[in-house]
Amino acid sequence: MTKKKTAATPSAPVKKTVRKKAPKANKPKKPKGGRSWLKTLWGISWKVGLATFAVLVFVGIYLDSVVKQRFEGQLFELPTVVYARILTLEPGDDISLKEVRNELDVLNYRKVSQPHYPGEYSSSSTKIELIRRPFEFTDGPEPDRHAMLYFDQSGLQRIQSLEKKGDLGYLRIEPKMLGMLEKNKDEQRLFLRREQFPEVMIDALLVTEDRSFYQHDGVSPIAIARALVANVKAGRTVQGGSTLTQQLAKNLFLSSDRTLWRKVREAYIALILDYRYSKDRLLEAYLNEVYLGQSGGEAVHGFGLASRLYFGQPIQELRIDQLALLVGMVKGPSYYNPIRFPERAKERRDLVLRLMMQQNVLTASEFDQAASRPLDIQKNPKIASRQPSYFQQLQIELKEKVGEAYSADKGLKVFTSLDPVSQNELEQAIAKKVPQLAKVAGNELEGAAIAVDRHSGEIRAMVGGKRTGYDGFNRALNASRQIGSLAKPAVYLTALAQPDHYNLATTLQDRPFSLKGSQGNVWSPRNYDRKYRGEVPLYLALAKSLNVPTVRLGMQLGIDNVIDTFTQLGVDKQEIKPVPSMFLGSFTLTPFQVAQMYQTLTNSGKKAKLSALRSVSDLDGNVLYQSIPSVTQTVDQQAAWLTTYAMKRGVMEGTGRFLNAQFSWAALAGKTGTSNDTRDSWFVGVDGREVTTIWLGRDDNKSTKLTGSSGALRVYAEYLQHRIPQKLSLPWPKDITTIGFAKLPQGGLTLDCNNNFKLPVWDANETLQKQCSNQPVEWIKKLFTW
Repeated sequence: MTKKKTAATPSAPVKKTVRKKAPKANKPKKPKGGRSWLKTLWGISWKVGLATFAVLVFVGIYLDSVVKQRFEGQLFELPTVVYARILTLEPGDDISLKEVRNELDVLNYRKVSQPHYPGEYSSSSTKIELIRRPFEFTDGPEPDRHAMLYFDQSGLQRIQSLEKKGDLGYLRIEPKMLGMLEKNKDEQRLFLRREQFPEVMIDALLVTEDRSFYQHDGVSPIAIARALVANVKAGRTVQGGSTLTQQLAKNLFLSSDRTLWRKVREAYIALILDYRYSKDRLLEAYLNEVYLGQSGGEAVHGFGLASRLYFGQPIQELRIDQLALLVGMVKGPSYYNPIRFPERAKERRDLVLRLMMQQNVLTASEFDQAASRPLDIQKNPKIASRQPSYFQQLQIELKEKVGEAYSADKGLKVFTSLDPVSQNELEQAIAKKVPQLAKVAGNELEGAAIAVDRHSGEIRAMVGGKRTGYDGFNRALNASRQIGSLAKPAVYLTALAQPDHYNLATTLQDRPFSLKGSQGNVWSPRNYDRKYRGEVPLYLALAKSLNVPTVRLGMQLGIDNVIDTFTQLGVDKQEIKPVPSMFLGSFTLTPFQVAQMYQTLTNSGKKAKLSALRSVSDLDGNVLYQSIPSVTQTVDQQAAWLTTYAMKRGVMEGTGRFLNAQFSWAALAGKTGTSNDTRDSWFVGVDGREVTTIWLGRDDNKSTKLTGSSGALRVYAEYLQHRIPQKLSLPWPKDITTIGFAKLPQGGLTLDCNNNFKLPVWDANETLQKQCSNQPVEWIKKLFTW
């Protein structure tokens, strides 16, 4: 069998045959380029998706950096919060039960039959029971304190702790929040930590705004779906699907534009926030950021500040219905404004309360009780009683004493020396009396006042004009006016500093005389009443503010010596023109400068620089500044004591005697002042607590037709009607000796104990002290005992 040849030999060429394909006539042809279109579309989609993903990654990285920078830096621009002085009570204090009650009322403590919560007190005729609010003092936080205060006629006798059943050595009352130092800011807030917010308010917020806050990851698909269904059913937008985290993202980082791109970024930032930070941190930020209304043209953010605005109390003390009102306002602070739309706000509040009941946060009875209450907002809602004049002084001292450490947006706490009771009553006295006195002086009559602590020089109150809340020209600091007879005590102080030549009984001449100036001009001083009394004792010349004896005495002492006394009292030498009329106050000072002069004089010659600033601390409690009170003996102690005593006689029988009818028990000292043509009316009143300077005048410098007695003195009397004075007791300094006087049959007085000179009788009704000290006469403490 022969094998079939299957391959050609190399020598023989191979012929290749090709089979042609038959056309498929029955199959339709595909469109030309179809496969290319799909491929192109897929390529484009893939590239767009990749680009979108890259953009989202880039945007995410950018937004993450923005979020991180904001949250890990200072989250908010926080205002400087200003507080009044801290009242420290100790057994033995010369403070009455009524004064402490006034303090608690100013602090918005609630008077109840039995205190159960912080911010409440009860009172009887001899004791006060209170629960002091918790507060973060400069030396650390203190919890609330339940205490009983016991009083008698001499003051506070005992402080009993009702928690520890023992006695306390002292009790600090938290200071009143005065407001924010900065003005004309776009927004204000009072920053509180998460744990400072009431838990029932947190519950109300979550059941109303975001029930799954602690479960979702920043965005809630369930909430979005629920809102979508509700909106479709209603045919309009009735419900939002944004979580609290999304709302926070929008408020902190975005605008309010209703665009898809803004919603995308909002959700993206919410996811980043939820990933990076704890729920409580986010909730704290939200509670401090949420917008809740307007006050004085400034946006109010956060529940802490809104509580002060609408209710005048810390948020920790609000009732459930008040908290529900604030929570309800989150949806629309303008639409649900309780001031403009009370019915609408109450309806929204009750809805929040109903949701709380449905979620078992409230019982049915608690709901009924809360929903039955009125709104109870303040009559004139405001964050605090801002004192613009006082704040101007604070800003001056902050720049001077704190310097670069002071920053206006770091949330500093500024503690001041302001006494809220004194400030309130001084404002009320100015607001009431100036319009009354304007019937004589004209509607342009203005006023200013400053009250300072007699010992420490701390400024307790300041009013810069008759519009007490107006932030304008501060006359207490900047109105430099002729002081008139307020200058006279410095003349007598200069004399009494020379005990070998002058004492309170020294006879001064009250007879006409003239002085010739270097230009040939002649000046003949006259008394205000145009009368002359012949010979008068030194103390009476000051008490009755007689011009002629004062100028005679000043010329004997010498102009330069009296100017030195003014300087030692705290007056700038440059303010005084060295002419004889300066003895009658022809030069100008501000109420602030007058207050400094009289603080030194009435504090036995110890000068304490006037100051409003006590301490400054930051958000972490670090103390940036702490005042250290100090006094300097600048004028003779005995001479200052005797001059103050003569000023007390001025209230008893001189130009300030209007006060004596009501306040003789307080043994006040005072001095009136009237400038030429009655352009300025002054009074400086001194009790055991304060030196208070009152000025009345017109900005156009026209006559007020008011003297110191008929004008400024009446404002001071009105102030004391409500700000109960403390008795002015002057400690007996060294080298002051009592001497006796006997009444002569012929109608005169003789100084016995071998000091045989005679004095005329000035008042036939005087009952004279007949006992005599055998001690050497160096000084005179008492002339007479009435």
